[in-house]
Amino acid sequence: MARAQGARAQMALAFETTYGTPPVSGFTKMPFASTTLGAEQPLQTSELLGYGRDPQAPIKDAETADGDVVIPIDAAAFGVWLKAAFGAPTTSGSEAPYSHEYRSGNWSLPSLSIETGMPEVPRFAMYSGCMVDSLNWQMARSGLLTATASIVAQGEEIATGSAAGTPANIGLKRFGHFNGAITRNGANIGNVVSADLTYANNLDRIETIRADGKIDGADPSIAALTGNIVVRFADQTLVQQAINGEACELEFSYTLPTGESLTLTAHAVYLPRPRIEISGPQGVQATFDWQAASDAAVGRMCTVTLTNDRDTY
Repeated sequence: MARAQGARAQMALAFETTYGTPPVSGFTKMPFASTTLGAEQPLQTSELLGYGRDPQAPIKDAETADGDVVIPIDAAAFGVWLKAAFGAPTTSGSEAPYSHEYRSGNWSLPSLSIETGMPEVPRFAMYSGCMVDSLNWQMARSGLLTATASIVAQGEEIATGSAAGTPANIGLKRFGHFNGAITRNGANIGNVVSADLTYANNLDRIETIRADGKIDGADPSIAALTGNIVVRFADQTLVQQAINGEACELEFSYTLPTGESLTLTAHAVYLPRPRIEISGPQGVQATFDWQAASDAAVGRMCTVTLTNDRDTY
């Protein structure tokens, strides 16, 4: 009997024309490191009395379909997740390299159908009506660079064969931590130990009463771009900004030697006044839990620019 193994698992996705309806074609094979995307339906314990000490049969509760997908940050496939999180990009360039600009603040976001497959069972789970609730990643000095996409789905359908057909392959060119840089108002920030970024759409699930138990949709509410930067305490620049209540522009970027790049620009970032602790003889570090807001001059909170040889998303 074949046993399911993560090494043989596969994932394919496609954007939907109608929310909750998987397209019949146009799926792309996606790289991923792990996923918790799935549906669950708990049981409600019977509360009835008069039948002795042994309980009556439980009944099914509402079904929930959601989870996280851990994905590599690369120069091509990551643009699909950015489109799901921010909306369709504005693409410029008549030939490679192409520049894809994603902007925060879109009221309407696209939905996806995501199929995860374990062919040795076989089990192919199609999750329709998927929307990206949040996208998070960390910047560090070393290690594998991945992001976590938190997904809200409408429902799950299980089959013994794939409904994605033969998905298109997408070239993989991974960014690494070594390719990263952080700037403040256009100048490099020194002594940064690590950084964390989270863009959240704060989806509002439309949990109406339906015969199939699925949600009606997930509407984006007020977006948020938050995170933290940990720095070795060497000067008062960031602390003074926090005390003054001023905003700065933070730019988080990756650039490959072959020219591909990814840049997230938070146009108006506010810093809290941190506690500066001396915990021992080692270097003193400070953590700034920053928040981004809409910039009046630019007209939005953040911009993500992906440069690669792919002409469209």
